[in-house]
Amino acid sequence: MADLQDELHTAGELGELDRLPDPFVAPEPVRPVSDTDTELLERAHAVLAAHPVADGYSGLPWALRHLPWFDLELGESSVDTDVPRLREGHVGALFWSLHLPESIGGDRAVGATLEQLDLVRTVVGAHPEGLRLAHTAGETADVRHCGRVAVLLGPAGAAALGDSLGILRSLHALGLRALTLSGASWASEAGLTRFGEEVLREMNRLGVLADVSGASADTVRRAIAVSKAPVLCTRSAARALRPHPANLPDDLLAELGAAKGLCMVPLTAEQTGPSVRDVADHLDHVREVAGPECVGLSGTYDAGTAHPQDLADASCYPHLVAELLRRDWTESDIALLAWGNVQRVLRGADFTARAARERREPSTAKISDLDG
Repeated sequence: MADLQDELHTAGELGELDRLPDPFVAPEPVRPVSDTDTELLERAHAVLAAHPVADGYSGLPWALRHLPWFDLELGESSVDTDVPRLREGHVGALFWSLHLPESIGGDRAVGATLEQLDLVRTVVGAHPEGLRLAHTAGETADVRHCGRVAVLLGPAGAAALGDSLGILRSLHALGLRALTLSGASWASEAGLTRFGEEVLREMNRLGVLADVSGASADTVRRAIAVSKAPVLCTRSAARALRPHPANLPDDLLAELGAAKGLCMVPLTAEQTGPSVRDVADHLDHVREVAGPECVGLSGTYDAGTAHPQDLADASCYPHLVAELLRRDWTESDIALLAWGNVQRVLRGADFTARAARERREPSTAKISDLDG
């Protein structure tokens, strides 16, 4: 149409209207129009309706401690996460972090973690139409099929154990399903000590996933070598694209992929960049280096970090999936990214725990015995 208008305009100026093309001449073939942003977003909603997001990290528990009153089912503008936005974003499950501020350590960390855990259980119990606790892959799927969002407890910080395997077992009995291996004398820049390896073996026996986000390279490598269950990175992107200390270099990504672990890319401007395209670049890179079965999503909402444009809260996952569809990700790849890979890791932890309990009694090791 633009060409025809230009031609008419030019002909009019020259007084040569009789030179217009024959109206019966077949027009030039029109190039097929690519999917519009609206169409991509509609496709993203359809894909996520079938394959919801299992979000690897939510800082909601600590954020809720500072609110005098809230209603997550009705909607809560004071935080990034509530039930309406989880449903709008097609979130079917998420890990609720029990991490504490760095200023809380020692015996205070044990008590504060228990308080966090109690708060989560109370909040979930107060919102039965939207939320439900889950502990295994099977329970997570059941909660999703009931139309609720599955809440998994963890990760907690290593300081929450107080260097006691008995406390680890108690936290597991209360629902803990992931523990971060950093910030303790037995999981430091020098790697895992003998007691740290015993903690990891007891985690395998219980079914508590090891989270190595933010851990030293030596700790990551030793955890991959010692753990019989898949290892998680709940908040790690690609260091090759953005040199953040919590992001993983390609060699560790490759090792994690070879061990069938899971790297959950955070939606934070600090770690991945300021735009949806930046986040998608990290997902592309992790998928290429570690493999399509080893990449997941971590909203990292309500954790005090800034988020990329168009990914401001838990409702925004369709915008990210639309960008992946633009990049020719298949529905099967997105199904793994959003839901399937987390389910695989949860099933792996359950299987490992059942097998380990047949071979191992609860460990009575003490840090003084193993580390001196």
